[in-house]
Amino acid sequence: MAQTTVANKTVKFIITRQDTPDSKPYTEEFEIPYRANMNVISGLMEIQRNPKKVDGASTAPVCWDSNCLEEVCGACSMVINGKPRQACSALVDKLEQPIRLEPMRTFPVVRDLVINRERMFGALKRVKAWIPIDGTYDLGPGPRMAETKRQWAYELSKCMTCGVCLESCPNVNDRNSFIGPAAISQVRLFNAHPTGEMNQEERLDALMSDGGIEGCGNSQNCVRSCPKGIPLTTSIAAINKDTTKHLFKKWLGV
Repeated sequence: MAQTTVANKTVKFIITRQDTPDSKPYTEEFEIPYRANMNVISGLMEIQRNPKKVDGASTAPVCWDSNCLEEVCGACSMVINGKPRQACSALVDKLEQPIRLEPMRTFPVVRDLVINRERMFGALKRVKAWIPIDGTYDLGPGPRMAETKRQWAYELSKCMTCGVCLESCPNVNDRNSFIGPAAISQVRLFNAHPTGEMNQEERLDALMSDGGIEGCGNSQNCVRSCPKGIPLTTSIAAINKDTTKHLFKKWLGV
């Protein structure tokens, strides 16, 4: 009897779709057979195999991004039941039905659940979130980091540029150029690196320009929504302190 109940069980999805970046969004409802241990991605794959709406009418397969399926790449970010998160780690058994899927609206929609993260990647370029090594010659082993510093720096390095923190931040929108919490946290990471700290003033200058750290309203939504538990607000506070020090040094000509 239990097996029959599971066999007849279904999962309902209401998916917000958009055919082109400029077209209007609309919703379509799907119902698929239930399987144990399903996540949202497996549900989307089932819909892709048989793209028929709940009324039986055929439709175009739903588009979405995914890669690692292990909550590492950040590609499958979307709004699930009103909350931005990773679709690969969103288990159907723990979600209220019907499961509502929407694209993250902080970013331009390409199609359906696929978004353009250029705003986020552009922010990382703006603050030079990398170690500037040109590769023309062997630099040998890098300087060692103290273990206490390495431990908290490793937590910052878990960022997978998923964009969830930007989606949940009320200060990141199309009406301003706020750089967002992810880039600020990466400045803290690379400024703490023994080699990266050589360019720390450039990164701080970038955060002191328009759309920089002053755009943070301290809502703390970012740290609550980060799927990796990165201490984003701690980074913002630390960088706030560093930019203030840097500002006074520039005034004093130090």
